[in-house]
Amino acid sequence: EGSFPPAVSGAEAVPVYLQTRPGPDHSYFYLSGDDNSGRKVITFSCCRMPPSHQLNHSRLLEYLKYTLDQYVENDYTVVYFHYGLNSRNKPSLSWLQSAYKEFDRKYKKNLKALYIVHPTNFIKILWKIFKPLISHKFGKKVTSLNYLSELSEHLKYDLLIVPQEVIRHDENLQGKQKGRLPPAAKRPPPRPPLPTQQFGVSLQYFQREHLHCFVFVFLTGLRIEGLFRRSASIQTVKEIQKLYNQGKPVNFDDYGDINIPAVILKTFLRELPQPLLTFEPYDQILEITSVESSLRVIRCKQIVQGLPEHNYAVLKYLMCFLHMVSQESIFNKMTGSNLACVFGLNLIWSPQGAASLSALVPINLITELLIDFYSKIFSSRTVSGEALP
Repeated sequence: EGSFPPAVSGAEAVPVYLQTRPGPDHSYFYLSGDDNSGRKVITFSCCRMPPSHQLNHSRLLEYLKYTLDQYVENDYTVVYFHYGLNSRNKPSLSWLQSAYKEFDRKYKKNLKALYIVHPTNFIKILWKIFKPLISHKFGKKVTSLNYLSELSEHLKYDLLIVPQEVIRHDENLQGKQKGRLPPAAKRPPPRPPLPTQQFGVSLQYFQREHLHCFVFVFLTGLRIEGLFRRSASIQTVKEIQKLYNQGKPVNFDDYGDINIPAVILKTFLRELPQPLLTFEPYDQILEITSVESSLRVIRCKQIVQGLPEHNYAVLKYLMCFLHMVSQESIFNKMTGSNLACVFGLNLIWSPQGAASLSALVPINLITELLIDFYSKIFSSRTVSGEALP
């Protein structure tokens, strides 16, 4: 009773908020990549909600808060798929009202966007009921989207976990609008990378002096509170990415915002075709929580020792820097644990693209170990001809 299970689990695990055993597809609460500003995206799918009589609603509320607590210290985004909410699984208005009150300022402050997909008249009525209770500032964060395609304007749609039921519903809606089902979207063939390109390409293209430039910028701001936690202007980030991809110089002093290079660094890692830790050790990383505590650093060392040379060199340099950041945590509040929450999913993700909430714990844990035990983990391997520490 003292702890909650992972948000996404196998069919044998029964969440505490369910009163009867669910089917194998009960998961409706997912972490789904990042939006266009690098903020974590959490999706909620009503079509996966079990009938109300199977739910312990008070425990469900506790569980939602417990899960969100892992993200509310940083900016985050929520995508709510409304399709599938019906009389069988619809919560009462009194529960919704109590839930809104339970989610106090710490949850609302860093929620930067709430996207409601496929809203119905029920949502419109609900909005009118709750509008007097909702601040104007929070109301501006809510956006209603009629079709899934509209999500692409705000986040990376390919990384979202969208239930098939929602996809079929969206196709039906578009088919009704056009009088026929829409044809499958044709994507243009991918362009070859520019000779100077730095984002969206493998590490072999990456010019590591850029990483040195990033670190040099941060060395002047190691004591800034909340370093790496905040987002930055999407337009500015795209502008800087374009400069890097064209091989042009970037002077971060011209922008006067330490959050900009912070987002650029995370964006570079996130847009690698393969994560910095590669896909190969993904299963080993997920098993780190089952390793005895005294042996976890050794396991981390084994994992990084198996990385290709380019990956190892960049990871070693990055972890050295993040270790330096954590040493100033009394000022910047960014401990190894807090940095792991920010960087974990930028270093490793599932080969399938989207990570489940249950994978977040081991991913963050191994990232925290890499930061806190940097000297032990990276002490025995050097990279030939590489100046990185």
